[in-house]
Amino acid sequence: MLRDTQLIFVRDMKLALRSPTWLLIGIMQPLLYLFLFGPLMVSVVDHTPGFPPGGAWEVLTPALIVQTALFSGSFAGVGLLTEYRVGVVDRFRGTPASRAALLFGKVLAQAVQATAQSVLIVLVTLLVFDLDASPGGLLLSLAIAAVLAITLSSGSYALAMVLKSEAAFPALMNAVLLPLLLLSGVLLPVSEQLAPGWLYNLARINPLTHVVDAERAAFRGDMSAPALLTGSLVLLVMAVLALMWGTRTFRKENA
Repeated sequence: MLRDTQLIFVRDMKLALRSPTWLLIGIMQPLLYLFLFGPLMVSVVDHTPGFPPGGAWEVLTPALIVQTALFSGSFAGVGLLTEYRVGVVDRFRGTPASRAALLFGKVLAQAVQATAQSVLIVLVTLLVFDLDASPGGLLLSLAIAAVLAITLSSGSYALAMVLKSEAAFPALMNAVLLPLLLLSGVLLPVSEQLAPGWLYNLARINPLTHVVDAERAAFRGDMSAPALLTGSLVLLVMAVLALMWGTRTFRKENA
């Protein structure tokens, strides 16, 4: 299975490098937030209660890393649906490759791509803006983003194999991701001081909120923060469930 996983991983990475357009498009939105929304936060963070510790860039940059992993992982199923339509998936079914490896290779490729995009966001923030982050915290935040990309791409691939519709899949993902993104506090933290009670309670139910909190704690190097432990545990549970669902779906569809 490890050899099959490597083969699928190398194949998907070669395809991504041959046509890096989607990688560049995926990084454009976070960069626009950095340049057009970040300066507004600079004058808000220091004078508004309810923001996490750190400056504007230490609050916004890790949230944008989560956003990048969220969108790149969640829409990974679009590529799988294209391969399904042109017959690539059927050809894989005729090989002796491990069915689980077909999933693992793809999600690892998505994790690498999301990590590369996250590194670019961090480099731009370091070079252009006044970002202050610990090296260890940066590495941990990139690891969290990679696991999030694995989680979401696993679920995305499984959902794509269930729907098998290139029209329905993006519409469903947009309908699900928009409330999750708004409630996660990516742009503005949904804290007790800023949000009404009902909105704050909804945000705490959203698992992505805890991942964003963990990412911010890791980014600023606060390894003892309760939010880091809670968010990491939530993310690991999500990853296990998503991989189990994806593996089961791939084995069933490729039986």
